[in-house]
Amino acid sequence: MSLSLIAAVGRNGELGKENKLPWYLPEDLLFFRKITTNNTIIMGRKTFESLPKMLPKRRHVVLTKSEMKYPEDIIVYHDINELLKNEKNGFVIGGASIYSRFIDYVLEMYLTEIDKEYEADTYFPTFDKNKFDCEILDSCYDENEAVNYKHVLYKRKRSYF
Repeated sequence: MSLSLIAAVGRNGELGKENKLPWYLPEDLLFFRKITTNNTIIMGRKTFESLPKMLPKRRHVVLTKSEMKYPEDIIVYHDINELLKNEKNGFVIGGASIYSRFIDYVLEMYLTEIDKEYEADTYFPTFDKNKFDCEILDSCYDENEAVNYKHVLYKRKRSYF
């Protein structure tokens, strides 16, 4: 199994407000696309509903309690154990409760760490950074948001998995 996670977080772990991102970082959206293209993306119902459309060149998996109907090309699971049994690779893309449920299973986390505080109603789960090796992939500045951010890869240390 090689599950990974990808998220963008504010200075205090902010993820979103009212099912939307509190920032607009075009370069980070390109980073997300580059990392997740040609992979499975795993998300909760609210994250799926927040997508503007199906993301191209990605296999969509939704973990939900809801019995609502999904398009036939969406794989739906109602139980995390069933999902873990069948989905050996992929990127967990949110939301907050999905991150919390998967954080102990992922080998890698690609986090965009934004150096600014935002008003939010959802937050990334806290995790023990001592269980991960950390590599800064790049540092960026967005003029429109007037904010510094960096792409960080956290790789789980073998002794903690």
